[in-house]
Amino acid sequence: MFELRCTVRNCHHLLEHREGGLFCASGHHFDRAKEGYWSLLQPQDRRSKNPGDTDAAVLARHRWLARGHAAGLIEAIRPWIGATVSSKSDRGARTVDLGCGEGSFGPALFPDQAEGYCGIDLSKRAIKLAARGWPEATWVLANADRILPVADRSIDRVVSLFGRRPVTEIDRVLTPSGICIVAVPGEEDLIELREQVQQTGQRRSRWEMVIQEMAAGSMECVERKHWEQRIELQPDAIADALAMTYRAVRHSEQSRLESLDTMTVTLSADLMQFVHRI
Repeated sequence: MFELRCTVRNCHHLLEHREGGLFCASGHHFDRAKEGYWSLLQPQDRRSKNPGDTDAAVLARHRWLARGHAAGLIEAIRPWIGATVSSKSDRGARTVDLGCGEGSFGPALFPDQAEGYCGIDLSKRAIKLAARGWPEATWVLANADRILPVADRSIDRVVSLFGRRPVTEIDRVLTPSGICIVAVPGEEDLIELREQVQQTGQRRSRWEMVIQEMAAGSMECVERKHWEQRIELQPDAIADALAMTYRAVRHSEQSRLESLDTMTVTLSADLMQFVHRI
């Protein structure tokens, strides 16, 4: 069991897994949802009634990944998964996936490491799908932007694939010489679709900014690489691509979307591997 900690304001005691749920020394108690995840979300962690990605975005991403569009990205990241990490015991490496979404990346990258994997997301719909899809792993509903619900120096590998990067918290939870793997959209990601539907093709490079912000948390970038491929999308996949990337179709864009049949688009990501230097 992961060394999770209490998320009640100003508590942060470690949680003990006992029959009936998770308990901390202050008496706070968390039940496991019937779908198999732990809800550690607190009222102060919510910015809306339904925080996190919308259901439409979650389901669109689920369909997108089920089509295999991220297979090349997964293969590009896989060599870093085998990198040596410093584990404080013989328990095996511990991995936290920040903004894990509907859970497709976890079993794809860590198929034999379910006991050492914890996915965290703010969307209830996403975490339910994740827990149902890979019940052997640990899934937590929580706000990764605020405080990560895991113990200090207990994590060997943090993964943020197009997700959150709370630098101070990553610094706190990683073991010395632990690693962090980050993926952000590349400049050309879905550029053809953005140009066609939104009539804008602004290119934005993010990787330099990420390296700078991670350096504030004692994280040194030891390797960076660029992944890119071109694929042909059918109309249903085009709609999903828009929905899952927060480019939900507005009324002004609907006619342009309906006019599209198939389209060849670019998928692009910048990948970075960091080592915790303390």
